[in-house]
Amino acid sequence: MSLPVQQVDAPLVEGLICAPDLIFDKASFNEELTSALAGQTTPGDIRTVAVNLLRGRQKEARARIAAAFAEHPFDARPMTRAYTYLTDQLVTSALYVAREVLHPKPNPTASEHLAVIAVGGYGRGEMAPFSDVDLLFLTPYKITAWAESVIESMLYILWDLKLKVGHASRTVKECLRLGADDFTIRTAMLEQRYLAGDRALAETLAQRLRTDLFAGSEREFIEAKLAERESRHIKQGQRYVVEPNVKEGKGGLRDLQSLYWIAKYVHNVRDVADLVNLGVFTEDELRGFAAAEDFLWAVRGHLHLLSKRASEQLTFDMQVQVADAMGYEDTRGRRAVEVFMQHYFLHATEVGDLTRIFLTKLEADHVKAEPILERIFRRRPRVKANYMVVNNRIAIKDDTVFLSDKLNLLRLFEEALRTGMLIHPDAMRLIKSNLHLIDDEVRTAPEARRIFFDLLLKHGNPERALRRMNELGVLSAFVPEFEPIVAMMQFNMYHSYTVDEHIIQCIKNLAQIERGELEEDLPVASSILKRGVDRKVLYTALLIHDIGKGRSEDHSILGAQMARKIAPRLGLNKADTDTVEWLVRYHLLMSDMAQKRDIADPRTVRDFAKAVQTVKRLDLLCVLTVCDIRGVGPNTWNNWKAVLIRALYRQTQRALETGLEDLNRENRGTEAKRALREALSDWPRKELQAETARHYDPYWQALHVTAHVVFAKMLRDVKDGEILIDLHPDEDRDATRACFVMADHPGIFARLAGALALVGANVVDARSYTTKDGMVTDAYWIQDADGNPYDAARLPRLRQMIEKTLRGEVVARDALKSRDKVKKRERAFKVPTHITFDNEGSEIYTIIEVDTRDRPGLLYDLARTLATANVYIANAVIATYGEQVVDTFYVKDMFGLKYYATSKQRTLEKKLRQAIDDGVERARE
Repeated sequence: MSLPVQQVDAPLVEGLICAPDLIFDKASFNEELTSALAGQTTPGDIRTVAVNLLRGRQKEARARIAAAFAEHPFDARPMTRAYTYLTDQLVTSALYVAREVLHPKPNPTASEHLAVIAVGGYGRGEMAPFSDVDLLFLTPYKITAWAESVIESMLYILWDLKLKVGHASRTVKECLRLGADDFTIRTAMLEQRYLAGDRALAETLAQRLRTDLFAGSEREFIEAKLAERESRHIKQGQRYVVEPNVKEGKGGLRDLQSLYWIAKYVHNVRDVADLVNLGVFTEDELRGFAAAEDFLWAVRGHLHLLSKRASEQLTFDMQVQVADAMGYEDTRGRRAVEVFMQHYFLHATEVGDLTRIFLTKLEADHVKAEPILERIFRRRPRVKANYMVVNNRIAIKDDTVFLSDKLNLLRLFEEALRTGMLIHPDAMRLIKSNLHLIDDEVRTAPEARRIFFDLLLKHGNPERALRRMNELGVLSAFVPEFEPIVAMMQFNMYHSYTVDEHIIQCIKNLAQIERGELEEDLPVASSILKRGVDRKVLYTALLIHDIGKGRSEDHSILGAQMARKIAPRLGLNKADTDTVEWLVRYHLLMSDMAQKRDIADPRTVRDFAKAVQTVKRLDLLCVLTVCDIRGVGPNTWNNWKAVLIRALYRQTQRALETGLEDLNRENRGTEAKRALREALSDWPRKELQAETARHYDPYWQALHVTAHVVFAKMLRDVKDGEILIDLHPDEDRDATRACFVMADHPGIFARLAGALALVGANVVDARSYTTKDGMVTDAYWIQDADGNPYDAARLPRLRQMIEKTLRGEVVARDALKSRDKVKKRERAFKVPTHITFDNEGSEIYTIIEVDTRDRPGLLYDLARTLATANVYIANAVIATYGEQVVDTFYVKDMFGLKYYATSKQRTLEKKLRQAIDDGVERARE
């Protein structure tokens, strides 16, 4: 096999983003340096003069490169070459000052020679604005005092220029010895480029590396690079994450660089374009490689310039700035940053595809042979006639025969699921280049429908087939409406995945429930599937529930309209199509009802039951809702949401089976009082009668008997002027229940909300009731910042803060000013404020729903505003979606009436909006 040729190159001058002389005019610099050094004798003064001159040139050059890049924001290659060229000039100028001015040696001995070589990314000529400068100082023998002095002086100059220099001083022998033991060093030297000094010495190193180190070690190098890649992906995350690392993340620049390193090591190429001639890549694949590389380098360049440092993480705040720098604009229904990030993920996916193709090609030539006993005894999976097994992957025997039947483009995925094997990249490549064969004829063919639904319903792991079909473009070809949501990012903190990946995660969750893996976590959804539902309808609805995203219209309405076309095309009959359409249209209904409304109010359950109409629909919607929430992100589902969904499901199921007339406050109140009497059976009859008589009806309908028992005991024990607090971790709900009993006075709800905000407690539900004898019984369910029950160890401080706030020793409004902040990386999110008034959703209360940007003191601000306006808050339901929150208040006016008058509603809305705006301003400060 031919060996890699290590090129010894001069500094780069071609293809820069602006003219070389505008970056660094060497001739004029030398004249200026000569003039400035006249009369300077001390090394310190000479270095200061040189550094000042270089710093001035460096500042001007960086400004010119940045300006040119801002004008041409996608010109990544010229940008990286320009920074490389500037660095070359700074390094060679520093060497000139160190070697010719500070430590001149007119007649050096054989050992007093030095070559300066660029290695790593700098050697490759790829530099972002704040990339490291990796240098190798090469000497023929053990380093001399002269060489040591030159190197030291040179490094001081470069450090004074604020360059981040990685350096090593070695002989040729040391390079070979260290490179043999360390693949990082070997990789760096693979990309060496001569800068200045002894050229013959640099050429000797290149020759010796070629013959003494790289020869015959291809397999070893490949295995090391693949292991590095694997560990990097484990550290950064296997999936494409919403705040990606441009350099180290999956589908990032390091993946492309690893591919290039291996290609250079194995195939003796200087450019990835040479891999086309070797048959590794097609012309189309090469174009994809170049486009992805240019895009990622452009992103990295803007990221460095905007953050003014070597930042590689594309955090939420930087995504907005980079999108703006690259000229992206808002489109209908989508922000510029979302369009930019979709392009990012499409390029990252392309990098993943290309890497997989390349590595499998290598595998055929360089994979380690299996031990002979394994080859003899391992049972090979049997594949169907059109296929064969190559390196434990399913491959296609004859491309022409395969393509003669268009349905084979779907059958391949079925065979892969059936055998449990991965698909060979050659087969993937064939599929990807023939997607045009999946036309309307295929989409409506009964056999194609059968294959597609078998992939979803038959093999038990549909997410594997869907993910590979999505990556290769087959899913979008078969369901064209899917294409716009591929790699579509939703710019918020709630969704951890792109829309297409979210859908695949939802399908994965459904398959896990069906396999019985989540029975303990999801008893209701598991029991529904055990009883049996129409799986085809459920999988279809889940697959397309978010297909309408990314437009200006409501995605549920648009998705339902699209479902009317997609479902029949997939072979569903009219009745099933109607059910799929309804599920897509109302896929958020159960989640919204459970999280944004008071499900203890019979009216909530009655309205939901009327919308659902049948237990069959309720079952399907419940499972879809659970999968949808769990598919948002790894930590989105919790016990609080589980309890709400289960309670709404069970109450609605009972109402649909026994009749809606059973859903009334009187029935609930009677049952609650009976439960309390049973729980307090040891109490004297007179005391029990007093307790059941002292509360108004809403108290009995909304709280569980456990809370009724706690309040009964607190009310029995409370003394005049006393504040009683009971804090109880409610593990079943992932929240701590805080019960308060005290004499009633105005604004108590707001003061409690303020006290809880001051100790970092997030309120997820709150109930406020007044007894007939003037006492307040308030119950709050609170969580810590991570969505867990408030830690028992922190409860004493919580109690202390609440007592101080209620006694007036701490004024929440003042104390919150320093804490009510929005983190820097979260400031880029835009959440418009929507305030609605609903007089139909409850029999006795007006429901005020405030949908806005979340922050620590928001609930306190809203509650205080309502209290100042003499609004009585009966209860509050808080639903958080990342940076967005929906605070729902059940309220009456001071006379116990609903807010029917539009003028009163507008006045209240204006005050609430003002409170939100004031809080946002405070958070910014």
